[in-house]
Amino acid sequence: MDPEQRRAMIISAALPLVVEYGPLVTTAKIARAAGIGEGTIFRVFTDKEELLAACLEEALRPDDTVAHLGGISLDQPLAARLVEAAGVMRGHMDRIGEVAGALASRGKVERAGTADMEEGQRARESGLAAPRAALAALLEPEREALRLAPERLADLFQLMLMSAGRSGVRDVSDAEIVDLFLHGALSAQRGSDA
Repeated sequence: MDPEQRRAMIISAALPLVVEYGPLVTTAKIARAAGIGEGTIFRVFTDKEELLAACLEEALRPDDTVAHLGGISLDQPLAARLVEAAGVMRGHMDRIGEVAGALASRGKVERAGTADMEEGQRARESGLAAPRAALAALLEPEREALRLAPERLADLFQLMLMSAGRSGVRDVSDAEIVDLFLHGALSAQRGSDA
């Protein structure tokens, strides 16, 4: 196994343990889950802190999410495409929240200085850009019927999904979000009066 494959395998084994135990997870537990000796972890990572940072970085990566969004059939009606996309996006945001929350609850996600915050903001925007482009591609076939450009609507849809992930709002279904996104808050009958 080459070093990058070993690194990916260790991170993959560590992620569910990080969610469960936060930064209190031991490298011995991670090694057992990965089926390797504990010393192997330290041939790949300098220390446990570097491994935890790599787990957070992996949770933030949108690659799988973008691949799943790209696999949604454009032959489906728009609402069905967006409900499927909402499920994919909310799953991705849940994974980020689980890992970041587990680390933050024990003080491992630290407040950064201004320069670090700006870098973090650039990284977050970069992580949102690829899924937003994939969402825009799902809207593209209806471009002529849309009130706004697919890119702008993808931005707004992503914002709605992020807001729906907040505690207390989570019981809103993907279908409800999509219906509100596509048809607004007013009923069709009431909408003509407004």
